[in-house]
Amino acid sequence: MAQRILVILGHPSVDSLSAGLAQSYMEGARNAGAEVRLLALGALTFDPLLHAGYRGAQPLEPDLQAAQMQITWAEHLVWVYPTWWGAMPALLKGFIDRVFLPGFAFKYRQGSQLWDKLLAGRSAELLVTMDSPPWYYRWVQHMPGHHQMKTTILEFSGIRPVRVHGFGPVRGADAARRARWLAQARAHGQRQG
Repeated sequence: MAQRILVILGHPSVDSLSAGLAQSYMEGARNAGAEVRLLALGALTFDPLLHAGYRGAQPLEPDLQAAQMQITWAEHLVWVYPTWWGAMPALLKGFIDRVFLPGFAFKYRQGSQLWDKLLAGRSAELLVTMDSPPWYYRWVQHMPGHHQMKTTILEFSGIRPVRVHGFGPVRGADAARRARWLAQARAHGQRQG
């Protein structure tokens, strides 16, 4: 049976390097036999603010209800987004705040500090672009955005393993380098599919 892969584009523009990486990954995965769907966050209609935090219910817009169904359907989640100010774009953070809710992504146990990881059984990959050189982001800045997404969001919800692929520095990259990155994304998809 073909693996079910959901590619989540966290860049607001469909005309971006992130969008190109997402398309290349999808092409590779489809060529390897996977069933692949795309969720482009910039095309969704939703309020990215969790207005009352977790103190009160905030009804999900239809696009977010559909997104939860897509995440539930998927066996493998591929998150494609840029690093802005050391972490994910606001659009992606708002999506996670609204979608990865108690009762969907996790559930705290009554009378305990522990929680149930409701999205267990899925794996993930991050395809992350950045203007910083990847070595600088790793050794000087200590990868705050990668840790946030991998550890405190996805693994907290039971999604593992989570592999991270960095692409950068984007600023100043010529067409040949961008083409190599697209080929790398296609190869990652081919291996996953």
